[in-house]
Amino acid sequence: MFIDALCNGLDEIPANKELREALALELEVKGLEILLEELKEKDPEFYAQVDQKNPVRVLRAIEVIRLTGKTFTEMRKASKKEHPFEIVRFIIEHDRDKLYERINLRVDLMMQQGLLAEVQSVHEFKTLNALRTVGYSELFDFIEGKTSLDEAIELIKQNSRRYAKRQLTWFRKHMDANLIPFDTQEKMLLMVVNELTKI
Repeated sequence: MFIDALCNGLDEIPANKELREALALELEVKGLEILLEELKEKDPEFYAQVDQKNPVRVLRAIEVIRLTGKTFTEMRKASKKEHPFEIVRFIIEHDRDKLYERINLRVDLMMQQGLLAEVQSVHEFKTLNALRTVGYSELFDFIEGKTSLDEAIELIKQNSRRYAKRQLTWFRKHMDANLIPFDTQEKMLLMVVNELTKI
């Protein structure tokens, strides 16, 4: 989202606070699956590309559809602006096995540095969207006795790997991107500079 905002600008798609609140209540009462079905029926193109486990994105799309009568895809395309600069994309390519190994080690390090205590300190606020993230959700389940600590840690690793896979898929949709093999910062920076000098 941040990369899209930087490259494409912020959209001028309308919003409605009352409708958003009503949709949040609908999500709580009916669940995400019902809303996903509505999105699939009314905007199959966006349904095919959205993270279907992210209620914020799903609710925003349905908000726009109900508010305007147009698809979210249509509204996003209409709101794109021309830029006075050229966009050059670089994607760092990791070996998948090594990337997953780094993710696993990072989770272990986060646990050693007090992630569990951090999650315990905000447990009472667990329903906030900001806390429905990988790392927090799994440890909330542990705190509530739904899983063991070992199971929660393994789920954090598994869900982090899945998130990384989705990110890679998202990046690869940019066919014009320059792929930079993961290496030292100096070597990767040199590759970027070399590509930029060709422009």
